[in-house]
Amino acid sequence: MSEQSPIKPGEVLPTSLKDAISERYLAYAMSTIMSRSLPDVRDGLKPVHRRLLYAMRLLKLDPSSGFKKCARVVGDVIGKYHPHGDQSVYDALVRLAQDFAQRYTLVDGQGNFGNIDGDNAAAMRYTEARMTVFAELLLRDLDQDTVDFRDTYDGEEKEPVVLPAAFPNLLANGSSGIAVGMATSIPPHNATELCNALLHLVKYPGAGIDKLMEFIPGPDFPTGGELVEKTESIREAYETGRGGFRQRATWEKEETGRGTYQIVVTEIPYQVQKGKLIERIAELIQAKKLPFLADVRDESAEDIRLVLEPKSKNIDPEMLMQGLFRLTDLENRFSLNMNVLDATQTPRVMSLRDVLQSFLDHRFVVLVRRSKYRLGKIENRLEVLNGYLIVFLNLDEVIRIIREDDHPKQSLMETFKLTEVQAEAILNMRLRSLRRLEEMELRTEHEKLTAEKATLIALLDSEDLQKEAISAELKDLKKTLKEHPDVALRRTRVGEAVDLPDIPLEAMIEKEPITVICSEKGWVRALKGHVAQTGDEKYKDGDKERFWITAETTDRLVLFGTNGRFYTIGCDKLPRGRGHGEPVRLMVDLGNDQDIVALFVHKPGRKLLVASTDGRGFVVDENSIIAQTRNGKQTLNVSGDVEAAFCIEATGDSVAVVGENRKLNCFALDEISEMTRGRGVTLQRYKDGGLSDIRTFVREEGLSWKSGERTRTEHDLTGWFTRRGNAGRLAPRGFSRNNKFS
Repeated sequence: MSEQSPIKPGEVLPTSLKDAISERYLAYAMSTIMSRSLPDVRDGLKPVHRRLLYAMRLLKLDPSSGFKKCARVVGDVIGKYHPHGDQSVYDALVRLAQDFAQRYTLVDGQGNFGNIDGDNAAAMRYTEARMTVFAELLLRDLDQDTVDFRDTYDGEEKEPVVLPAAFPNLLANGSSGIAVGMATSIPPHNATELCNALLHLVKYPGAGIDKLMEFIPGPDFPTGGELVEKTESIREAYETGRGGFRQRATWEKEETGRGTYQIVVTEIPYQVQKGKLIERIAELIQAKKLPFLADVRDESAEDIRLVLEPKSKNIDPEMLMQGLFRLTDLENRFSLNMNVLDATQTPRVMSLRDVLQSFLDHRFVVLVRRSKYRLGKIENRLEVLNGYLIVFLNLDEVIRIIREDDHPKQSLMETFKLTEVQAEAILNMRLRSLRRLEEMELRTEHEKLTAEKATLIALLDSEDLQKEAISAELKDLKKTLKEHPDVALRRTRVGEAVDLPDIPLEAMIEKEPITVICSEKGWVRALKGHVAQTGDEKYKDGDKERFWITAETTDRLVLFGTNGRFYTIGCDKLPRGRGHGEPVRLMVDLGNDQDIVALFVHKPGRKLLVASTDGRGFVVDENSIIAQTRNGKQTLNVSGDVEAAFCIEATGDSVAVVGENRKLNCFALDEISEMTRGRGVTLQRYKDGGLSDIRTFVREEGLSWKSGERTRTEHDLTGWFTRRGNAGRLAPRGFSRNNKFS
């Protein structure tokens, strides 16, 4: 079978659009997943962060050295390792230096690196940076063959595939990112707690989530706050690698004298910008959604201090804060999705135990590789030292060979059975090294290296010794953390999981009397106070008054449409003023081909009677019709030419229905079924036309209707009082000519 001929330069090969797009999109997806968005489980870094730290190491920006301009660092990174935009690289550098974003900062910044208010950092030409001790831990032993290196994008340099990572950075600092078809979200944790859990896992490899959670009760956010998630939920999240953690701001009541007080917020949830939080609270105060709160002030300096001033000293601070927790980011939820790249660069969701074990596995690999590297160096040095010692034992002969022989290297190798490395080292030896003291130092060094070699061989042959070495490293890390008490202690308090009590909507809205006006064409507005109907209100040309309702701002307005749907509108959301208002169709999804049947204030527990033009209907509990979305809630099913036509209060004990044929039928109210949704039951049968009007009444009081300026009441309904679903008989003499009860 002949081999496929190579593609010639400029040759165009036909391929389907589907294959071309699939191939390119897959390449893009894999590049995004592996080279941009997901962190490595071993060092907890994405490529851009790893390259930043590596470039800073080559620039010798260790914690004990001076600072260098961030522009210098960014320039090296994008020029040698990361061919992307300088602003994105600088943003990554800035985040590593922000103590409100990183639990353990990896970059020590000098200058303006932004703040928790959401302000951006200064330009990279103004700011300076160097590594912190935690970044140094991630890079420790990098030059001892502990990790693999690969070519950079242009093939001119080498860069590490992963860092040795003597610090559990993935869980300590967390990570977040969005790839193609997957994302990651890992909260930060306390490094001391992580060390304790790792030490236990080294000693007891079979430890489960319950035992590990004794050491790691939950995330530890750099901004503090309070964790108020249930223990069962935290356990499930850590076991599956997916879940979330509810965090809440820390606050305290501060007495201001004469029985008054103010609330001071000292810590806010992680990744919440203080400036936007204050704006949100101010907007709610302006919109009267926080009737208990008078003002919010930002008195923050280096520490956060948000002052919340209640309207009255009689307001319960707990109730005030519950409302703020519900409506603002003073309480929010941080999601957990431990989707990371494992040691084989495969993305997968790991549990807490898997992440900890992966870090330990990496540390064992680093330990073995470092030990083998050191062992190789020792063996090379011992080989040279053995050659030096031969010189001192045969000094005169060695000098003679070097002085007289034309090929001293070969002669030395043959005479004293030396290796080429030993002979080369002897020939390069300085004369000052031939003194007696140097010989003693060589023998001492030989003994130490021999002992170290034996220790390393024993370490490589013993899993128990390797565990002891890893445990010793973790204990040293704990000592390092104790030297930095400002970051070592837990910041986020693990509180009790208390569900927010149901606070009625009325408690969050300032109660004011209003008058709701809705025109025939559906333009709605609210006037302040309970306004008497005078007929002087203005409407758009061709429009006129239809609904005039007195209500409170805490009420909910219910709209029933001809499509059989109920819609709910908060009275506090109605447009104010004496203009024409706004179309109600902008507030709810009521189609232009549909009309309003009824508009009224919601009264919980009330029963309503709904009916359609074909004479069908049912009783519905008003509690079940409240809609939570703009789309409303379908209650009365209609189709074709049939429309919803009536929605009245189901009071009394009897029902009267009149058709377009002027036939009247009366029956007991309890004959109508109570439903939550459906077409309903037949109220009256028609040969032609449909339902004209419907009314409920008390039979003993008789049936009343308005005829002209007079109101008539019929007490003897013997001929019309039958059963539901009958056709009825012609209405009594004197019944309204418009075929309506009113």
